[in-house]
Amino acid sequence: MTLAMPHLGRPLARLKRRFGRRPWIALLEAAARAGYVARGLVYLSVGTIAMLAALRLTPHARGALGALEAWAAWPLGVGLIWLVALGLCGFAGWRALQSVFDIDRCGTTPRALGVRAGQAISGLTYGGLAISVFSVIGAMAELREPDEQTATLAFVDSLLDQPFGPAMVIAMGLFVIAAGVGSMIRSAFDQFGKGLECRAEARAWADGVARFGYLGRGVALLPAGVLLVNAGWHARASEARGLGGALELLAGWPFGHAILGLTAAGLIAFGLFAVTEGVLRPMRLTT
Repeated sequence: MTLAMPHLGRPLARLKRRFGRRPWIALLEAAARAGYVARGLVYLSVGTIAMLAALRLTPHARGALGALEAWAAWPLGVGLIWLVALGLCGFAGWRALQSVFDIDRCGTTPRALGVRAGQAISGLTYGGLAISVFSVIGAMAELREPDEQTATLAFVDSLLDQPFGPAMVIAMGLFVIAAGVGSMIRSAFDQFGKGLECRAEARAWADGVARFGYLGRGVALLPAGVLLVNAGWHARASEARGLGGALELLAGWPFGHAILGLTAAGLIAFGLFAVTEGVLRPMRLTT
């Protein structure tokens, strides 16, 4: 049995035609697609390093920033980090179009408004990640070693100093937990391949990859959310961890390295689906 990989020619040919007819619309579409690809590359990097940690080939799992920092050792690595940061900006902009202007035509039913609110939060999240990636690039330019965990602790500590700071940190943790649970629920019930513009075999392949990916992403987010809730409840920033720290927590459980390996495989699958979605997802931008 062979896997049917997505056929990429049709959407790429359509995008080329649109550049000739409506260049601004085509540029927005290209930025959105680059955003999906950038998000996918982030998860591919996080998942790959987590898999290496599960196999005891590297000492620590890393979160999004830590994974991108590792790219700096590659030839042209800093240039790739720049491209990912710009792509994440494009993804944040696409989420804004989805949530504010409803370009996916979800409507205004309570369920649709919930979807659009989630898209808005997603846009803010990835916009913030893009800013953080740019700060990592700045640290590299100043010959400083960026530290993801230190940045996480500093952010939580600054939040705890604000009025109602512990409550805000707890709320953040509960949101991350809800995102993790929601991702796991989506893995069971969503039809991820339904809207992709490709052959039926490719849609089935993408759907299976996405289900496993969303499950792995949900498992990874749960401990990160729990640690944030604990940090807010005890008003101690030292208890907070980023995604990398949460993945390392999994390794400490019974059969932890096996759990970490499966979660890492899920994150890699999520990244693969994000890249696939960036190429095959229909973009309903009109003039």
